[in-house]
Amino acid sequence: MRAFLGLGSNLGDRAHYLGEAISALTNKLIKVEATSQIYETEPWGLMDQPLYWNQVIEVKTSLEPLELLHVCQEIELRLGRERKLHWGPRTIDIDLLIYDNIRSGTEELTLPHPYLEERAFVLVPLREIAPELMLPSGRSITEVTGEGKVHPLTT
Repeated sequence: MRAFLGLGSNLGDRAHYLGEAISALTNKLIKVEATSQIYETEPWGLMDQPLYWNQVIEVKTSLEPLELLHVCQEIELRLGRERKLHWGPRTIDIDLLIYDNIRSGTEELTLPHPYLEERAFVLVPLREIAPELMLPSGRSITEVTGEGKVHPLTT
């Protein structure tokens, strides 16, 4: 199955956390197919925090959506993620954005991600690696812009 994951970090060595998350996601059940460049973005929700580094990856997996979510959450914990404030700062965040055309509305997992089409920090890197993508809403990724300032990271 084809899935897209959004990664973000705004604490500590952001490049390290993004790289470690991608490495940890790569295993016999998850194959990373594409990785966007890294973008520097303003926080979403709670504004008084450091800037984020965000990227999106495309993966192929045989895991079910909930299993993939649990793998992502285990990696977040291993990399020091603490869930103290809603939309607060974090070492790493791994969001399951889209999982094929599956829609889910459980307490534990909502697919597609409920804020997918509102957040430029997800849409810009998603458009970079999947310019042909039709979003679950039926709209093309090229026609949805979202909100927020997104700048390619130059290192």
